[in-house]
Amino acid sequence: MAGKKRKSSEKPPKGSRLPLGADADAVADAGKRRRSGAAKRHQAEEEASVPSSISAKILREALKQQQEEGLAESREQLPSDAPSAAAAAAPSTSSVFPVPADEGDDEEEDVDEFDGFDAQSEYDGGVPEINEEDEKALAAFMSKDTSSNQSLGDIILQKIREKDATVSTEGRPAVKLDTRIIELYKEVGQLLRRYTSGKIPKALKRIPSLECWADVLQLTQPEHWSPNAVYQATRLFSSNMSAKNAVRFYEAILLPRIRNDIKHNKRLHFALYQAMKKSLYKPAAFFKGILLPLCQEGDCTLREAVIVGSILEKCTIPPLHASAALMKLADMEYCGTTSYFIKIFLDKKYALPYRVLDAVFAHFMRFLDDERNMPVIWHQSLLAFVERYKNELEKKDKEKLARLLDHQKHYLVTPEIRRELRSSTNRGEKATDMMICSPVSVITKPIEEDRWDIPEVPMEDD
Repeated sequence: MAGKKRKSSEKPPKGSRLPLGADADAVADAGKRRRSGAAKRHQAEEEASVPSSISAKILREALKQQQEEGLAESREQLPSDAPSAAAAAAPSTSSVFPVPADEGDDEEEDVDEFDGFDAQSEYDGGVPEINEEDEKALAAFMSKDTSSNQSLGDIILQKIREKDATVSTEGRPAVKLDTRIIELYKEVGQLLRRYTSGKIPKALKRIPSLECWADVLQLTQPEHWSPNAVYQATRLFSSNMSAKNAVRFYEAILLPRIRNDIKHNKRLHFALYQAMKKSLYKPAAFFKGILLPLCQEGDCTLREAVIVGSILEKCTIPPLHASAALMKLADMEYCGTTSYFIKIFLDKKYALPYRVLDAVFAHFMRFLDDERNMPVIWHQSLLAFVERYKNELEKKDKEKLARLLDHQKHYLVTPEIRRELRSSTNRGEKATDMMICSPVSVITKPIEEDRWDIPEVPMEDD
């Protein structure tokens, strides 16, 4: 009976059944619940299987739809999530510009995260202070060019246009940039204005691989970058660009930024100092893009020469690159700070070729008939040349130097130069034995003493 009661409780009696329409509705509701649960599971599986590249495309399409509907507000300033938006939108450049095959949407950061520089060492580059009197003393050897009165942005634009003009003469067609690319890199420029530390935008790392990288880089307005952003860009471009493109970046962007910072702050920001160190990763590009243009303009100050020269003193430079740079400096029109850079290269004690030594010798002999009194740094560079390479000079060259010393004199340096020339050998000759035998015999036998041979000492009683 208990089993029958249990069975009767599970199934309602025939008289208590629901109508046919209500029963059908209940079955339909149960089917909907089952379908909705299966649909949710299927949607979750699809979302889990979507790769990051497709999700980035979805974000770009959503952003594009917002712009078309007019929902995006004025974008004069970037929102707080600008780094992520710029990083997500960066892969869109692959549709317009060539991207290397080994780079993908989910590539790892090839530049380590930058933690920034210490605020206390912001302007500490290990460079001594420059006396204003020394700068005035070299003013007579400087060029009177007034182009230094231009703003930093005008100087950068002028250099970029000059390089673009030379490139256009090669017959290369101009590349038209898409509006989305222009808008993207303008946002990157806004981000680099206030960059201090952390990861850099992925769109910036795409620039070295672009054919029209100069036009794209100009959209970011490099003259307004923060010093830390200049350091990161120099670190990136010096390692990923060819030497020819690196020269354009150094001369058009890095050098004007360094000179402008020294001019206004009387010293160089530590991040820019480190950027100049990183630029020496390509020595040929450093000399062609920074050192030689700095001397060719003729308005290099003593403060700028000391700061740039400290980089040359601290860093190791390949001898061939140093020889080529020294030869270019010797053949260049003389400027007040050229002797300082020549002295730095001579103090490195490289084994220079005879061609370079002859060029340096000809550089000093140009002042044989000069009526000006040369500064002390000129005499010091001549002394360094004679000290290091006196045995590599010919006899006739030393006679010419003696006549030069009769015309250009310094009461402390000139006697030292004469002494070095007198104690030297000529090129191609072997060093003679400077030991002169003395007629006085030298005692080499040790002295023997008799311990029992003691002199008599008078006593007090005596």
